[in-house]
Amino acid sequence: MRILLVGSKSNSQAVDARFQLMAYFQSQGIEFESVDIDDLPDSTFVYSGCSLDRLDPRFAGEFHMVIALGGDGTILRTSRVTAMLDCPLLGLNFGHLGFLCNTVEGNLIATVSEALAGEIAEEKRENLRISVVCAGDEEDYAIEGPRTLYALNEITIARGASGRIFNFDIDISGDRVARMRGDGVVVASATGSTAYALSAGGPLVASGYRGMVVVPVAPHTLNSRAIVTAHSDVVEISIADDQANGHDISFFVDGDVVEFERPVRSVVVSASDRPTRLLKYRREGFYKLIAKTFFNMND
Repeated sequence: MRILLVGSKSNSQAVDARFQLMAYFQSQGIEFESVDIDDLPDSTFVYSGCSLDRLDPRFAGEFHMVIALGGDGTILRTSRVTAMLDCPLLGLNFGHLGFLCNTVEGNLIATVSEALAGEIAEEKRENLRISVVCAGDEEDYAIEGPRTLYALNEITIARGASGRIFNFDIDISGDRVARMRGDGVVVASATGSTAYALSAGGPLVASGYRGMVVVPVAPHTLNSRAIVTAHSDVVEISIADDQANGHDISFFVDGDVVEFERPVRSVVVSASDRPTRLLKYRREGFYKLIAKTFFNMND
């Protein structure tokens, strides 16, 4: 058995927990690699054509589990690695909200040992597969395949530093649904429906749902609604050619800025063929969790 342990050196509680787990693994003869969250690949790495072990030799070989110590941000960053390694992810909350993480109750070692013994339930969360098309791609033979990124929560296309709103079209499975002008648009998974998409006015979607949510952000129209898609649907966001050559538009994948060398013409989003496998310890039901988190129902 081999474990990848991920934590943040800036979080003192996570640092203490990492040292406890390292000592435990050594005492049990369990192989492990310990990395800081800052050592994990960012969003741009996913379409760089490199393998994980070329980024860092510690990622080489097979892992049976990844343990992330931190909050939801740590989970989001770590999920890119687990999707590439195809192994389950146990998140232990040493952050703030911890919507994706497990609360550490009592004995940290006991919680982890249960996970290692296969006694913790696994939830499969749909990831988004994001393909980005830039101006001139059809003529550029230096690009090896499409720019492909993965997200557990969402991709956000938003106005840039100038603050100017921009024009964009929304197509779903080949049908033009809307032509809009506004601050941007969020395409989220069911998991991401409780993040930025929610703040933009989107619905809360049960975490097991396999479709997507498309939510315009501050559209300059009275005719705007969030859209919930089917699992097989493909969402395409097309950006008008006259938008300052596309350089004044920002792109965020799970909260991280992603930059491209040329203006982006379209973003195509679909369900990934590889989900994030979250391990949930003594999990609360989705509706009980949102009642407590978003509606202040603590009884």
